[in-house]
Amino acid sequence: MPQLDNAPARPDIGEGWYEALAAEFQAGYFAQLKAFLMEDQARNTVFPRARDIFAAFNNTPFEQVRVVILGQDPYHGPGQAHGLCFSVPEGIPPPPSLMNIFQEIGRDLGLQRPTTGDLTPWARQGVLLLNATLTVRSGEAGSHQGRGWEQFTDAVIRAVSEKNSGVIFLLWGRYAQQKSVLIDPERHYVLQAPHPSPLSAHRGFIGCGHFSRVNELLVAQGKPPIDWSLK
Repeated sequence: MPQLDNAPARPDIGEGWYEALAAEFQAGYFAQLKAFLMEDQARNTVFPRARDIFAAFNNTPFEQVRVVILGQDPYHGPGQAHGLCFSVPEGIPPPPSLMNIFQEIGRDLGLQRPTTGDLTPWARQGVLLLNATLTVRSGEAGSHQGRGWEQFTDAVIRAVSEKNSGVIFLLWGRYAQQKSVLIDPERHYVLQAPHPSPLSAHRGFIGCGHFSRVNELLVAQGKPPIDWSLK
């Protein structure tokens, strides 16, 4: 995988991120995480592909983060995970949670449902699409939880909170909302709603209006709005 091995000391991660997270890469837990991941990759199929593990960071430079959407675990089906939470590559059918996200965007903004589930255009506009756990074993949801990724991604959230300003955090579901303690509410905006999963979307995710609210908050700061259309 890209520099998560015993060779180069510096991981292949996007602009500004290494400097912000240098202490994490040098920490003992991260060495243990690398060892676990290398062993599991040797024995099992692990998603996403090695080159995509840090895709969220490589598509959204640290200084350009304007919005954070937090997921929990990568998709564990073949071809689905590509390093951006809720996103699937071009040509892969959008999973149910992503379909509900598109439904709310349509309701909120009047946009047509996209023909792709690839959210890379959002990432390139400054939307950090961050899963709390960055890898998973094929067919085994949650199989890489508790191995160190959560400590790393908590540090990501803290770094964005401490070093940036005016970022809008979208926390959907109880798991994501527990991360609110890592965010300085005096410097940033936190919007919360139920998870877009079919089990909870109609308890308040549908109707939350987060996508229009994000753009209102960005414009109020003199920043360009996000084009949510995926055209």
